[in-house]
Amino acid sequence: MKFFYSLTLLLLGMAGYGQENPYWFSDDIKKKLEDPAQNQSWKSQMGATYYSISGQYKQALESWDTTFGRVKKLDPADSLKFTRLIPINAKEYILEKAVNEQIIIINEAHHNARHRTFASSLLQGLYDKGYRYLGLETLASDSLNTTKFATLNSGYYSQEPEFGNFIYNALKIGFKLFPYEAEGNNKEREIGEAKNISDYMQNNKEGKYLIYCGYQHAYEGTHKSWEKTMAGRLSDLTGINPLTIDQTQFSEKSNPKYNEPLLRIVNNTFPVVLKDEKQVIYNGEDKILYTDIKIIHPTTKDVKGRSGWMLAENRKLYKIPSSEIPNYPVLVLAYRKGEFEQKGIPADIIELNTSKDSRFLILNKGEYEIVIKNKEYKVINRFEKMIR
Repeated sequence: MKFFYSLTLLLLGMAGYGQENPYWFSDDIKKKLEDPAQNQSWKSQMGATYYSISGQYKQALESWDTTFGRVKKLDPADSLKFTRLIPINAKEYILEKAVNEQIIIINEAHHNARHRTFASSLLQGLYDKGYRYLGLETLASDSLNTTKFATLNSGYYSQEPEFGNFIYNALKIGFKLFPYEAEGNNKEREIGEAKNISDYMQNNKEGKYLIYCGYQHAYEGTHKSWEKTMAGRLSDLTGINPLTIDQTQFSEKSNPKYNEPLLRIVNNTFPVVLKDEKQVIYNGEDKILYTDIKIIHPTTKDVKGRSGWMLAENRKLYKIPSSEIPNYPVLVLAYRKGEFEQKGIPADIIELNTSKDSRFLILNKGEYEIVIKNKEYKVINRFEKMIR
């Protein structure tokens, strides 16, 4: 995993936390990645991140899998064991467990926006159970506790629409957000992150904690390069054993052949965790480096040309009138009213190359300003829309 975290730091440096336009047309992303001198695996990861930030979920998965897609076979004995596992609603299980926890750590794959949507779905239930603080690895500062929404300067991964929605929902519910990123890499970074969280906890004791991170930061046990991860080191510093949750291992890939065999066996329609006949939760085969819970997300089903999982909670489909699109191709960005001029994060983005493309945005209730940009990234139309 050293490679992934070096990439994270590179992306943060490239972004400078002040990039004017991180939302690109797909063919411009392709051009940016065409440098033959670049290592293919770097291009794969960077491309996945760029596509994700620009709201292109499928392309993000495809870019990642050009390097990391693997066809995995299942041992017959494991297949028999897995078929005996019982799926239960992941959100309900986590909220039930949250009552007796003090710290919950849940991870994401940085190119997979779906993970942020699920984490956001937990927020109200966690707040109702006493959780008051949300630590985000990507944040550059805690200034958004004042602005009440994320901006392009808030962080790097938080420029992605679903991450922006996650932050917006947390602030609206009443969470206090804080950054905990640390300099360095490998062991040094894990120690720094854990210390930053622990120090913050010493000064903010009126509530429980949700920590959101990337990949193996959430794992407990022994890591080959880090000895202990952020989660393990935080436990040592605080004396609190966190509830650790992994969303990454059993996430869908761009092609079903790359999916984990367990994902194919479960065939669920909503996020689940698995338990056996003794009510023991399945947390993977690796008992050296592990999390308490493994979430199995279902494969995506499209609705009106958009990823169906985006229709979470009270979100609605809104079709852009063709009369509002002067010409093609365009990027259509939906901002909460008043946030566009303040360099806020769009609530949704779609790229339209022809009049035949699906013109549906997926938005929560509220007032929006719809911004339409042409191929030169110039605003060619703006209009307001109330989603009821």
